[in-house]
Amino acid sequence: MANETIKRDVVILGSGPAGLTAAIYTARANLKPLLIDAPADAEKQTAPGGQLMITTDVENYPGFGEGIQGPELMHEFRKQAQRFGTEFMEAWIREVDLSERPFQLYTDSVTISTETLIIATGASAKWLGIPGEAKVPDGFGGNGVSACATCDGPLPAFRKKVLVVVGGGDTAMEEATFLTRYAAKVYVVHRRDKLRASKIMQDKAFQNEKIEFIWNTTLEEILGTPEDGVTGVRLRNLQTGEESVFDCAGVFVAIGHKPNTDLFKGQLDMDDVGYLKTSGHSTATNIPGVFACGDVQDSVYRQAVTAAGTGCMSAIDAERYLDHLPVAMPSGDEVTIEGEHITPDHKAIITPDGHMIPNTDERESV
Repeated sequence: MANETIKRDVVILGSGPAGLTAAIYTARANLKPLLIDAPADAEKQTAPGGQLMITTDVENYPGFGEGIQGPELMHEFRKQAQRFGTEFMEAWIREVDLSERPFQLYTDSVTISTETLIIATGASAKWLGIPGEAKVPDGFGGNGVSACATCDGPLPAFRKKVLVVVGGGDTAMEEATFLTRYAAKVYVVHRRDKLRASKIMQDKAFQNEKIEFIWNTTLEEILGTPEDGVTGVRLRNLQTGEESVFDCAGVFVAIGHKPNTDLFKGQLDMDDVGYLKTSGHSTATNIPGVFACGDVQDSVYRQAVTAAGTGCMSAIDAERYLDHLPVAMPSGDEVTIEGEHITPDHKAIITPDGHMIPNTDERESV
């Protein structure tokens, strides 16, 4: 049972690029944010710093002409947030109550009460769960195995090499097509005899001379050495049961991502996959005072730089909200901390008790 209560104006869940950027901005605004890290857990794929902690070379984040290691980049983010006074806590949040403000977050020993909540819990790549897939040193994750072609495809280790992409949906076709810019050949391994991808993505892949398909087949194991990284994969044909070794220099697992939003089910609006829905003009969720940024609400781009951008947005949204300024909601209304709703056309204000007040300057009618 929780036996201590901590009260804050801003609490941030998640310490990837989105969460740490939100921390930098809210700390500089003297809001004294509390950022809560998920403890490192290999099985749950969590680590302070987010997915970049298992990324090696980051070459596409602006400001680093020679590139930077993922863990080093996140260390710089964290150091900057600490510089402005961000408070850090490492804990599992077991339950949240967003039914009224201040919101309540519960750990095993502490209750955290907050006026605003910024959710930056990210998304986790879905993995196959096969030998050789785990992060180095237990497997080849980060040394030839990746779940992000945009992040890792341009690296020297994959250039002009034979690569394998696993999956049959839009993500797999997008990853395979992207990799053909750098690879000598890309083989898509799919457990069925037809793709789940949209027609336009299928056509693009089928027409690409660098892409070939291995149908009705699963990956059983990723092979390699610590020195060379991935050297091949063990395949099994699902129709014949026959196993074979296929030589390649890299494996890209593209079977989708799962947003880390289970904690908020039944309280926040989500899409069918579980990504949090936010306003097109802000990072506001359907609950006033709760904001979402980064991969937890972005199923399209999923890049460090876009996550950082929405982290900035959520911080500014939270600051405006705490300053009693209206914030755009997914419904199209704008809502203040007092519970007033400004209609999408800005012509009326609806008070918490339901009264409608014209939102016009009396001088306009003179």
